Amino acid sequence: MLPGRAPSHGDQPVCVDCAGITQDYHCSRCGTETEHYRQNTCARCSLRDDLTVLFRVDDAQGSETTATKLLGALCAAQRPESILTWLRKTGVRDLLQRLATGEIPLSHEALDQEPNSLRVEHLRSLLTHHKILPNRDHYLALFQRWLTSKLEDVDDADIRRPVESFARWHHLRRIRSLSADGKPTRGPVHSAKQEITETIKFLTWLRLTHGRTVASCAQADVDVWLADGPTTRHAIRTFFVWAVKNRTGPNITIGFRQAKTVPLLTQGQRLEMLKACLTDNIDTLPYRVAATLLLLYAQPVVNIAAMKSTDVILTPDGPRLSLGEGDPAPVPEPFATLLMEHLASRPNMRTGSSTGSEWLFPGYRPGRHIHPNTLMQRLREVGINLLGARNAALRGLVTEVPAPIVAEMLGYSYQVTQKHATAAATPMSRYVAP
Repeated sequence: MLPGRAPSHGDQPVCVDCAGITQDYHCSRCGTETEHYRQNTCARCSLRDDLTVLFRVDDAQGSETTATKLLGALCAAQRPESILTWLRKTGVRDLLQRLATGEIPLSHEALDQEPNSLRVEHLRSLLTHHKILPNRDHYLALFQRWLTSKLEDVDDADIRRPVESFARWHHLRRIRSLSADGKPTRGPVHSAKQEITETIKFLTWLRLTHGRTVASCAQADVDVWLADGPTTRHAIRTFFVWAVKNRTGPNITIGFRQAKTVPLLTQGQRLEMLKACLTDNIDTLPYRVAATLLLLYAQPVVNIAAMKSTDVILTPDGPRLSLGEGDPAPVPEPFATLLMEHLASRPNMRTGSSTGSEWLFPGYRPGRHIHPNTLMQRLREVGINLLGARNAALRGLVTEVPAPIVAEMLGYSYQVTQKHATAAATPMSRYVAP
């Protein structure tokens, strides 16, 4: 501890002995010199005492009981004070005690049966982070629970049957495959939920308005539905493509929805925002870094949130970013300095354990990265048009580098970068020869 001050050395913090402090700051239990939390004991020992009573832990029980596993995981927090604060929240002690005593089995499935709440998900994150529960795809699990609830609300069997087949054999199977390959599932889950919801709305309208089902649906029905409503209705296209392919529905044709406008910042606007992120304190360091990744490398916010610290590759020539299947992208100054500062001082590194975090933008839950919605909201608050900024960055990059190279370096498809190159009217002859 450095509780004292040394006026002779610029008021720098100094240890107990140098400051002449006579109070003993050693924990009476473990001997660690630290701030006392309760009756001459440190926060970690106080936490262990509280949990031992709460979990009814007996030293003779050994180390393989649920109670002792929970005790070890919670007491391993780098900041035990945060766990003590968490224990004061409504319902947390009861949930932990029921888990420790076996009333709630130690499994994801058992926690799924509990009322959905932040305390349950926080506990799940802690248990997963400490390997007490196995890793599982968070978004896949949420989708499965959502799907069960959604289908239960559909009373008409002629509507529920085709929707359930579509949801399970197309969407659920695809999302499971993506998860098994280690690919992100948040986006696919979001689109799947929208497509299933819109399909239920359409089939319900078809039944109530015309008394028909999927089997008797006509092209005119679909055309009327699409013409008289919001653009989200086009999400039923995937259902009919699947139904035709699997011969479970009529031969309905729905074209791709074409966006009427493409949000796009001018390069001047983009560069002005980029300058503010790099040179001004427009926000905290993590959000400035995130904004720069959007403005400089055209990375979707969902991808930025899920970046790992290992995606920053240190080389003799400076840091590089692994963003796609191609060569890592160079990081120019002054962003290189900003990125390294963030890497060395990432927030939420002491949440839940002392082992740190693999994420470039750690979230407040152990083992989780920042939620993309949190990042989106923060960037919007500082005045960044997310889609306009991303399109502008891509448009600028394909005017400097051939579209296929941009695609490989940044993780985009060739079609997307070629589309931007075509819109920018950039012929190959304009690129500088290697």
